[in-house]
Formats: sequence, C-alpha cells, structure tokens
Amino acid sequence: MSKKADTRELVESASQPSADMAGAPEDFFKMHLTQLRRAMSHSPLEDHVRLILSEPKNEVIVNFPVRMDTGKFELFTGYRIQHNNVMGPYKGGMRFHHDVTLPEVKALAALMTYKCALLEVPFGGAKGGIRMRPREYSRTEMERITRRFTHDLGNNIGPEYDIPAPDMGTNSQVMVWMMDTYMNMHGANDKNAQRRIVTGKTLASGGSRGRGKATGQGVVYCIQEWADEKGFRLDGSSFTLQGFGNVGSHTAQILSRLGSILTAVQDHTGTIHNPQGIYPRKLIDWVEETGGVAGYPGAEEISNEDYWKVECDICIPAALELQIDEKVAKDLQCRVVVEAANGPTTLAGEEVLLERGIEVIPDIMANAGGVVVSYFEWIQNKRSESWQLQEVDSRLHFMMKRAYHEMRGFAREHKVDNRSASLAVALDRINKVYVERGVFP
Repeated sequence: MSKKADTRELVESASQPSADMAGAPEDFFKMHLTQLRRAMSHSPLEDHVRLILSEPKNEVIVNFPVRMDTGKFELFTGYRIQHNNVMGPYKGGMRFHHDVTLPEVKALAALMTYKCALLEVPFGGAKGGIRMRPREYSRTEMERITRRFTHDLGNNIGPEYDIPAPDMGTNSQVMVWMMDTYMNMHGANDKNAQRRIVTGKTLASGGSRGRGKATGQGVVYCIQEWADEKGFRLDGSSFTLQGFGNVGSHTAQILSRLGSILTAVQDHTGTIHNPQGIYPRKLIDWVEETGGVAGYPGAEEISNEDYWKVECDICIPAALELQIDEKVAKDLQCRVVVEAANGPTTLAGEEVLLERGIEVIPDIMANAGGVVVSYFEWIQNKRSESWQLQEVDSRLHFMMKRAYHEMRGFAREHKVDNRSASLAVALDRINKVYVERGVFP
C-alpha cells in the first residue's frame, strides 16, 4: 500500500463512526487514532485539517555508531517525529528506552500537539528517542550516545523550530549534553541564546525552578480540581502509584503533603503495599540506593496483579502506556484514574471504567504540567530571566485549572467522557488556526 493510500485510510477511519477496537490487539498509534475519531465527532473539523492531522509532518530516523568504553562500536537507531507545528515550534520529550518504536513515538508526538493546544501553550507536538536500555551503559557511554544523536539530528532541531525535553530514560544531565552539543555546532556569536534548544535542564545550566516536579505538580493540581468539583476531601484519602520515577515520586510527595496516603507502589522491580501508608521521602531514598521499590522495609511485597486490586480513592498510572486493560479495569477499586503516564488506559479498559462509574482524567490534561513549565523555561532563556518558584507554580496552577475546567465544561455540555472532551477542545483550536491561515500555496 502506498503512503498516500495508507494516509487516506487513516483519515477515513478517523472520520467515520467505525466499529470499536475493543477486544483487538491494541497498537498505541491505532488506539490514539480511535480516540481522535471519537473526539472529532464532537468537534467537527475541515476535511483538509483531518488529512493533515492524520500523519506527522516529519519523521526523522537516524542510525549512528558510538564507541563503547571497551573500544567496540554499537549502532543505535534514533527517532524524532514532528507531528504538527501550526500552533508553534515542535515540542516534546526524548525517550531512551528499550521499547521505543516508531508507532509509539508517532502517537506520543500527536498527543503533544493536542496537549499544547488544550493548555494554550504556543508549541506544536513532537517526540523522539533511542531504542536502548540506559541502565546497561556507563555515564561516559551515555554522554557519547547523547552527543552523537544530537549531532546527527543536526538542523532537524532548533530553539525556534523543535525543542526537545527529558522523558523516560533521560534527565536534566542528558538535556545539558544535548544543549552543549547543539551550541558547539552553531555560531559562537549567539551561543548563550541557544540554551533554549532544550528544556528540562539543570538550574545551573539554564533550567527553570520547578521544572523537575512540574509534571507531578500538574497531576496534583488536576486532582485538587477534581476533588473540589466532587466535594471530595483529599486529607485522609488514599492513592496508589504505578511507576516511581520523576513523575511518580514528585506526585507522591506533593499529594502526601495534602494529607493523602500512599498505600501501594509498583515499578519495574515489583510491587509494595502498606494500608497504613508509605512515606514517599523514605521510599525515594530507598529507590536511589537500590534502584527500585522491591524490598522496601516499610511495606510488604505483593504480586503485580494484586496491585490493581488494592482499594484506594485515587489510582495514578505513571509508567508506560497500555497498562489498564479490560481485565485490570474490572479489578480496580478506586474513584478516579489520573493518567500521569501517556496512554496508560486501553480502549477496552476505559470502556469498563466508564461503565463502572470510575472517572478518568486523561493524559493530555493530567500530565501537561511538564510541557507548561518547559514553556516557562524556554521563555526565561529567551528573555534572560530567572523566575522564582512561587511565580512558576502560580502560573502553572492558573493554566492547569483553566484547561481542566474547559475540559469539564465541554464534557458536561456535550455529555461525553473527559478524554473526548479534552481532545475536542484541542482540535477546535487547531481547526480555527488552519481555517484562518489556510494552506499555502
């Protein structure tokens, strides 16, 4: 099948009320297209906008060799998918993970487009990454991999064109290596102006206060808005976390300060449970020392399957996509699922949750705090400013609260679920821009 024929098929499937995918093996990108189709039925788009959004604008794939500490070379494959930039420069994370695939990165790039549009952040959507296991490489090897990848991307990224950020398997140090590599590839006269080529940097190298906790902070702001809307008291409530990396650990700390109790955590090493509560700060120290939550002395180990059966008020998936399937959705004993991860709930899983009356705060709303504060960091670099944490948090709270209530207002007015509502709000904004600007020539 040709590329054009394939694109037409995707557009037609996105514009027709076709059968649900529930029960079929779920590809992340196809799942995203189905979710998009549902939202489009509530936010009519021009035909040419449907066509444009059905595929990324650019798909950059680079294969590059890197010398290991042993002197031998390994060949790596890196991706940078640029979905859409009608609202502003491409923006999105760089993921270093062994499960990185082209369809996954395409879906994540598209989600970034709609996330930025929903939050009214003037960026478009992109995503990138390398298929690898970071834990298997030394610090010096990680630096060489990062710098070579950045070099080979060349002018496919830029401070006014495409701005990477940290994601799974990357951190502020990786961003600083990317920044330094890019800066040394370009003119010396405006070297300092190039700091905004990436966000999520260390504070010393031009990062923003509050960026490290931004995604977790945004998750908690959404939970607070949900609680206020429902008349639910967070003090004394319980929550569980799947994933205890940057997002999960910050979410746990911030939510616990509001009086909520962490009762179960699952990561790549196992699952722990303590109905009396797990102290997030002590667990962070344990994970830093051992590499995972398994064996934490302040809780008992339970099976990964039993994690989803732990009774709680708030379930927060903060790891990988496609975790809450139909079976898991039937086991969950919570009031709300807050998607700190991207795409953690399958189509069939979400259908079960909605049937059971379990609300879902979707990923493009719940985890948008990261890209919002990335935008703040980009602005600070551009203006040569440094904002205080109180200002960053205040601005983040305002933007998250505004977007949350726009999503909920649309959901109530059109009697749709939160995911369809959030996507519909984003699609409407993108559609308006294309209608006003047209397509050149």
